[in-house]
Amino acid sequence: MSYDIENDRRRTKIHKILSDFGTPVQYSVFECFITDDDFHEMREKLIRQMDPNHPEDTIRYYSLCRSCVEKIIIDGNKNFNIEGPFIII
Repeated sequence: MSYDIENDRRRTKIHKILSDFGTPVQYSVFECFITDDDFHEMREKLIRQMDPNHPEDTIRYYSLCRSCVEKIIIDGNKNFNIEGPFIII
């Protein structure tokens, strides 16, 4: 998932929420292997932090099937573990 939040305070709060659910791969990009219930909880928390009237605030959720996740190629030294049950966003 990725986000683009202009306000520093809101952006920091969103980063902290996401840190409870996933792993940051860049400051505004997270990999989250979570259950459906966790996804809904996370999304509710994130939506409460957004400014619905701000034209630039966005949070994007990308769902990947297990087959797609297994095809992810990573160069570098950071481990990539897949554990279930999960949804990938």
